[in-house]
Amino acid sequence: MCGRRARPGCCATCPLPPHWRAPAPRSTSCSGIWCAALSRRCGCARRRADLEELTTVFRSPRRRDCDERLLVLTAVGVAAEVVHADSEFLLQVPGLDAPHAIRHLLQYEAENRAPPPPPPPPRVYPHAWVGCVLYVAVLIGVAAALSGGLVRLDAFDLGVLDAQRVQAGQWWRAWTALTLHLDGPHLAANLCAGVWFGYLAARQMGAGTAWLLTVTGAALANLLEGLLGPPEHQAVGASTAVFAALGAMSAYSWRERFQLPQRWARRWGPLIAGVILLGWTGSAGEGTDLVAHVAGFVVGSLLGATAALPRLQVLLDRVPQWLTGAAALASLGVAWSCALRS
Repeated sequence: MCGRRARPGCCATCPLPPHWRAPAPRSTSCSGIWCAALSRRCGCARRRADLEELTTVFRSPRRRDCDERLLVLTAVGVAAEVVHADSEFLLQVPGLDAPHAIRHLLQYEAENRAPPPPPPPPRVYPHAWVGCVLYVAVLIGVAAALSGGLVRLDAFDLGVLDAQRVQAGQWWRAWTALTLHLDGPHLAANLCAGVWFGYLAARQMGAGTAWLLTVTGAALANLLEGLLGPPEHQAVGASTAVFAALGAMSAYSWRERFQLPQRWARRWGPLIAGVILLGWTGSAGEGTDLVAHVAGFVVGSLLGATAALPRLQVLLDRVPQWLTGAAALASLGVAWSCALRS
């Protein structure tokens, strides 16, 4: 009998009413047998019945997968067994142990999950040097034409970014000011920085696309500065284009990595590096137009991130690089044509 007061139908030795008759026990001990009919069981039998209610915690068409997880559960003290049913294998545990088993199996899956595949190598466009050569040729050519008297004597004044005249409708100054410089050191600094950032951007986006984004971003930044700045503000120089190229390149890399299964530091690294370079190189020196540098970087970043969108990338890939590069040169030519005829 059980270690409690006997009641009708409690153990094998207790008389059972005819309609409460349970299956014949396999032993006379209380452990592991039903002690009562219907839902009345002694404590040890109730625990045994709960154990006999098996729950499937994993299934696979391969027995090897179930055996691996069987070892995991055995190591943490969870009783389990593998059974075959309907062309697949089931890993089953007692119902009370199911939450504990599932937790360990999820931990096992997380620890043994295959690492994400490395991102594909970035695409590198050829002929990146072509855009740099044209950049140098344009800046030196404009400087030589102005210093040699090959154009109107007031050409410099016609091309400078003058906020008052931009607000009066002379929008072309946003483009022409990019090609003007105050002296030799000013020109040399923008030549070196522009070639460096322009080359890197051209390898990443293509020479034509990179320089179209650079010129457009810099001109839009100048236009915003002219329209929103004080009327007495004046500025010249290609430094706005330099930081537009930096912003476009940084945001393009960031947007390309945005959907990749990488840590946040690798995804945001290009954009953070671009901001650091902006602060390091864009705020040094007396007379630096910090607003123009920041505006160029921001507008360039917006254009670069937009160009990196998958659908737009497909469209840009269909456009020849020489055509987008020609569009960048044409915008400068149209701007100077408007300036010299004004």
